Amino acid sequence: MLHNFLLVGIGGALGSMARYGLSLLSSHLVISSEIATMTTNALGSLLIGIVIALSKGDWHLLLAVGFCGGFTTFSTFSAQALQLLQSGHRLLGIIYILCSVVVCIIMTYIGILIADKYIK
Repeated sequence: MLHNFLLVGIGGALGSMARYGLSLLSSHLVISSEIATMTTNALGSLLIGIVIALSKGDWHLLLAVGFCGGFTTFSTFSAQALQLLQSGHRLLGIIYILCSVVVCIIMTYIGILIADKYIK
């Protein structure tokens, strides 16, 4: 049991550090925070699709639950969407929500397809 917690914790720490690194890069490149969040979530969705298709046991805990859980930013996405909606940018908020959800589901599916076709 402790072994599993450590795998998730290590993966989560690495995923969170990777997300923070991407946020620094996006601010350096002057990319809006919403685009940076959606890009991070799309990359995380692609990665989790690959991980789901390839990993079991310890690797699944480390990569899918830990790394991808720490890397993706659902809470940031939720806060940004709410801020857009509350600040009067309702259409932009709705577009952001729809694009984020649809893009991330598609990216997860593409990740599974990539893993099945090219990696397995």
